[in-house]
Amino acid sequence: MDLLYDTLFNGLAIGSVLVLAALGLAVVFGLMGVINMAHGELMMLGAYTTFVVQNLFKNGPLEGLFPIYILVAIPLAFLVSGLAGLLLEKTVIRRLYGRPLETLLATWGVSLILQQFVRSVSSAFVVGLVVAVALGLVTPRLWPSSWAQRRWTPLLAVATWLISGLIGIILASGLGGVRVLDQPWFSARNLDVTAPLWLRGSVELGGVNMPTARLFIVALTAIALVAVHWFLQKSVWGIRIRAVTQNRSMSDCLGIPTETVDALTFLVGSGLAGVAGVAVTLLGSVGPNLGGNYIVDCFMVVVLGGVGKLLGTVVAALGIGVLSYVIGSGSLLLLWPAMPAGLNELITFFATTSMAKVLVFALIVVFLQFRPAGLFPQKGRLVEA
Repeated sequence: MDLLYDTLFNGLAIGSVLVLAALGLAVVFGLMGVINMAHGELMMLGAYTTFVVQNLFKNGPLEGLFPIYILVAIPLAFLVSGLAGLLLEKTVIRRLYGRPLETLLATWGVSLILQQFVRSVSSAFVVGLVVAVALGLVTPRLWPSSWAQRRWTPLLAVATWLISGLIGIILASGLGGVRVLDQPWFSARNLDVTAPLWLRGSVELGGVNMPTARLFIVALTAIALVAVHWFLQKSVWGIRIRAVTQNRSMSDCLGIPTETVDALTFLVGSGLAGVAGVAVTLLGSVGPNLGGNYIVDCFMVVVLGGVGKLLGTVVAALGIGVLSYVIGSGSLLLLWPAMPAGLNELITFFATTSMAKVLVFALIVVFLQFRPAGLFPQKGRLVEA
């Protein structure tokens, strides 16, 4: 019995990470229909934010507050990833609504850019980037108002961004000659995040050994779920988001600022990805490829649970987490020692983390053949049509 409880807890912990990772994608993909392949990289930004906060609290005047650095990192990671997602929506996604293939390709390109960004970012690079973005945003505001409707205005806008980017590159190259400013912040290797002392132990409950870090992730997931549910169901902007999701044209006619709603939805979904990045740092090291390990799982959770359904996201993530752990760890062989020989050989073949994921995904594909809308399909005239 203790083995069963231990297996269920470890599966629940893995599922909680998936819930937290897929929650932001459920908001963006489920409510807006945007295929954001850079969602994993937004998680990565949250993880690197945690690493930076840890270093700030590890040395210097804040050293005495190191035990609570993780509590500071959570809102900061939400803010950093949220603002990155907002910038992505304002510059790329907004022009691609209703074009899923183009959105997929564009966000995939953004994910590659973000991966390379954390590998090579330095102080000189950041200064050049900030100057280029500032020039690109400010310069069009200085144009005479009569230029707004001219036929050549789009070409002028493109030229402005190209010149701004060139100025930023020249500035970054000039500052790169200063050794202090040219040092990479992170590099391409994985970095370790040290958990506070109170998250390094374990709790014994009913004969089950529960690591404190995983209990913290479960609690963080529960808080995030309650907060998202309240935001979407009770807050004014949450109601507006649901209204725009159901009928954008009617919402626009009723005076709801649909563009602001889109930006806010993307900010919240991206911020939740940053919070997931904080949780991931408690399970392993931080690296540029961190997001790629979760993006496929996140999409499978959202699709299996039902697009736009938070309950479906929770059930699908927990189910995938428990099933993956039970099969991948070989616990099923211990829980059912009298398993028939043929089934025993099959389970033994899939008793690794990678092969267990293959089997689980194959089962999901088979399940979707019978219920293509997922566990909790949306209901309504538009869906049924």
